[in-house]
Amino acid sequence: MIDFILKVVAISSSGALAPGPLSAVTAAIGTKEGWKGGFKVSVGHFIVEAPLIFFIAFLLSIAAIENVMKPLAIVGGAFLLIFGYLTIRGASENLEARKSNFSPLFTGILLTAFNPFFLVWWFSIGGTLIAESIILFGKLGALFLLFSHVWIDFVWLSAIAYFTSLSRLIRFQKTILVILGIFVILFGLDYLYYAFFDSHLI
Repeated sequence: MIDFILKVVAISSSGALAPGPLSAVTAAIGTKEGWKGGFKVSVGHFIVEAPLIFFIAFLLSIAAIENVMKPLAIVGGAFLLIFGYLTIRGASENLEARKSNFSPLFTGILLTAFNPFFLVWWFSIGGTLIAESIILFGKLGALFLLFSHVWIDFVWLSAIAYFTSLSRLIRFQKTILVILGIFVILFGLDYLYYAFFDSHLI
């Protein structure tokens, strides 16, 4: 259980901490509302993300998970390698504050629901994690995965909004992202190894 939680945290953190429109707009919102603005953005993000996780879990429940696990591992592993590389490459990018006239809650919903990279992530890498969680924890697997993942978004977006100047975040952002990128690549290799050799490297 602990090993799976650590895997979810490492993979999820690489996505949450990577510079993107949601992080940038959250930074702008933080100048007005502080950490509460970031928390509200997280709630909006959660409103879209939670149903998506359960929807993917439902799709997986229709199919025999044992039959789709290896194809998912191939797709998820390949995306993890790409995502890990992009995470390391993008580590030097700084978050740019952008003005937003929308409410924090609406911003979280809008920038999550219409983010194609978010959807691709959950239907590839995330789908693999959901399938694995169902195998490990049964019917409660999707719920277990949700709570293992969602707190990272709340902590990160609230922190971005709190540190208005971003000086403390940017100072450590590159190192954190490089480390996470390496872990993501290792998990990608592990998924591919499982798909072809039916065992795990990690």
